Amino acid sequence: MGDNKLRAGILIVSETASRDPSTDKCGPILQDVFRDDGGDQWEVTETKLVPDSISEIQSVVKQWSDGEDALSLVITSGGTGFAVKDRTPEAVTPLIEKHAPGLVHGMLAASLAVTPFALMSRPVAGVRNKTLILTLPGSPKGAKENLQAVLKLLPHACVQAAGADSRAIHVGGVKKLEEDAGVPSGAALYMLTVYPDPRTNHSHYHHHHGHGHGAHAGPKARTKPSDRPQSNDPSAGPTRRHRTSPYPMLSVEEALKLIEQHIPPPQTFLAPVNEFLTGHVLAADVHATESVPAFRASIVDGYAIKHPATGVFERGTYPVALVSHAQPGEVPPLQDGQIARITTGAPLPPGATAVVMVEDTVLVSKTVNESEEKDVEILTPAVQPSENVREVGSDVRAGDVILKKGEGITAHGGELGLLASVGTVEVLVYRKPVVGVLSTGDEIVPHDRPGALRLGEVRDTNRPTLLTAARNSGFEAVDLGIASDKPGTLETTLRTALQTVDLIITTGGVSMGELDLLKPTLERSLGGVIHFGRVSMKPGKPTTFATVPYKDPGTGHRSSRVVFSLPGNPASAVVTFHLFVLPSLHYASGVRPVGLPKVKVTLEEEVRLDAKRAEYHRVVVVARADGRLYASSTGGQRSSRIGSFRGANGLLVLPAGEGCVGRGEVGEVLLMGQVVSEV
Repeated sequence: MGDNKLRAGILIVSETASRDPSTDKCGPILQDVFRDDGGDQWEVTETKLVPDSISEIQSVVKQWSDGEDALSLVITSGGTGFAVKDRTPEAVTPLIEKHAPGLVHGMLAASLAVTPFALMSRPVAGVRNKTLILTLPGSPKGAKENLQAVLKLLPHACVQAAGADSRAIHVGGVKKLEEDAGVPSGAALYMLTVYPDPRTNHSHYHHHHGHGHGAHAGPKARTKPSDRPQSNDPSAGPTRRHRTSPYPMLSVEEALKLIEQHIPPPQTFLAPVNEFLTGHVLAADVHATESVPAFRASIVDGYAIKHPATGVFERGTYPVALVSHAQPGEVPPLQDGQIARITTGAPLPPGATAVVMVEDTVLVSKTVNESEEKDVEILTPAVQPSENVREVGSDVRAGDVILKKGEGITAHGGELGLLASVGTVEVLVYRKPVVGVLSTGDEIVPHDRPGALRLGEVRDTNRPTLLTAARNSGFEAVDLGIASDKPGTLETTLRTALQTVDLIITTGGVSMGELDLLKPTLERSLGGVIHFGRVSMKPGKPTTFATVPYKDPGTGHRSSRVVFSLPGNPASAVVTFHLFVLPSLHYASGVRPVGLPKVKVTLEEEVRLDAKRAEYHRVVVVARADGRLYASSTGGQRSSRIGSFRGANGLLVLPAGEGCVGRGEVGEVLLMGQVVSEV
């Protein structure tokens, strides 16, 4: 590095990275920006990671900016947001002697061209002694954008801050400064060099922010607006709302096909082999890295023997030359005419050919101190080579496929033990999506709120029920609380949730009322696509399935988040969770087959059919001594009646039609829980 280069330091402020530096993504990215975009004017000589501690941040900044060997530039990354622990501006501001609001404005303006959420950052900039200090966001993408926005201007600022003659460096005017910095005249042109217009250009650094396709052919709709249903416009008022649903009525089978088509593909990651692997599905075959057993081992307690060259072992008395226990360590070789006492699972001594069971022997003599056997008589000559011996790799051979892609790691199976037995440290598995559960409606109050209900209030039964259902199905579930029936509130809640969960379950707000805002918010505010908004089933007709575009604020990666808006009636919410949400979770986590298992049952009572819609009737399934399964109704099936789930472990699938399904007839049940045994 040349002596004329400006020296910079990068300070990463992160609780996580300060404990585990391997998790830091910002530091390397910022170093790349200095190298690739800095015009060979910078040398990063200092890097450090500290937690969100005002004193530790200030200590490093002062160390780098005070004294004769001060750096030209100090960059911090992290702690500039609104979280409780975000304290970087509070740490840096008291140290600044000259503030630089222009640089702050430039960074914010550049990021604002990418996302309105740039305004959620609180950067500060200024000079301490002769060192310029900038605070950047903690996300790798945001930090890179902010630094790129001002980097070409920083050499001029650092030279001035170091005490250069202002008149001398401004000879030639602004035009000369722009040429030296390599930037065009005018703020608008400069911003376009950092973030080109996505509608007209694919920039080297930021074409991924754009939504157009430059010279490529633009997207063209293949349907008329009248062919594409859309939800109510909340701003139009109740007199303009739809009187009938704009969404076509689909069968359950059609709805499930749409879910399969639009669920984002499963993601994979390397997971350590431990108890937390339970419930995951393998995304690749697993090969044994070593044989089991790894050594020749005895399967009984007895005596290891060595067959003579003739291959025929003779009965008689033999000296006990050594002892082999089931423990690590070297075992001496067995010589001709000797035997070795051996325990179950212990390695055979080198040279041993078989093991005689202790039951086929008689103790002849002991050692002097009587602590060990000296001579033992073998009572049978009928001992074949390899008898009572587990050969190397007889259970598993190194290189064998021990588990196949698509197999699950269960709590009741031996998959975890099998992986551990061959020394497998980590395996590639599908990531299980994180579920968020949100209740909506101003009338909804927490179920555990003390005191009597006021007129119109309803206790929230759906949220705790669905959280429990998701967790019992093996998925992490996040409680998103209760959202108000206000467009802005609901949108904010959903946007926040999209940052932390992969799939959102909401209940309520999907019918035809003026305050049923889920569908409008998904479509009009979040830019989502509603794949279906009505299903011909009972209960659960207004069930809605949508996907919403999502851009990771850290990496810029674009993907889709899934939203299921379930009816607010408790029975409807539970039924539709099992019918639609559970299969989607299975698709996303690699589980096959998806959804609830199906069984055939004999009905214990007559059940009336619905003429227009398929019904999912809550039943109790029991196993009787005759080996058959029987189903009985839980009673009234009204969609608001959560009591219909009391004791229910199955959903009886009833087709639309006239009349009844009679007692003694055979039907199909989706099993939600364990079968009750009356055997």
